[in-house]
Amino acid sequence: MSRIGNKPVELNDVKVSEQDNLIVIEGKKGKLTIKQLSGINIKVVDSVLTVSRDNDQKETRANHGLLRSLIYNAVIGVTSGYLKNMFLQGIGYRVQKKGNNLEFSLGYSHPVLFKAPNGIEFNVEGQNKFTVSGIDNQVVGQVCAEIKRLRKKDSYKGKGIFFEGESIKKKQGKSVK
Repeated sequence: MSRIGNKPVELNDVKVSEQDNLIVIEGKKGKLTIKQLSGINIKVVDSVLTVSRDNDQKETRANHGLLRSLIYNAVIGVTSGYLKNMFLQGIGYRVQKKGNNLEFSLGYSHPVLFKAPNGIEFNVEGQNKFTVSGIDNQVVGQVCAEIKRLRKKDSYKGKGIFFEGESIKKKQGKSVK
């Protein structure tokens, strides 16, 4: 019995349709497609989507909750979108918006240009705060991970690229007697 897979998904101002083994979800912010998984059925009744499975095989049970979560994330994305706030910590660390891209000064001898993928928007607030927004949760998270990889965090100095609300843990370092 899948706890997540059996939960219904509320569809407020969202259209869901099936085309060629794809689930198409359209809302006011855009359109997302999800690949239909075998053995899983979807049904929309009175703006409530339910996901059910054909059998109780192990793979089908796993895909039941997965497909429901993917559909739920897509519905949230096309209605309100996803937003991640990030900031830079360190002396001389700065971020600027150049067109649709971000240009980072991260202590290297050259500035680092990060190009925005399709469907992703950047907003810069000040010199060290920026936001990543989009309708696809997976793409927003992947872009944030790639940005964090530009400069790994330094546990001894507390420098790096962080999410808003993420705690900066500093190590003590070597003590001299």
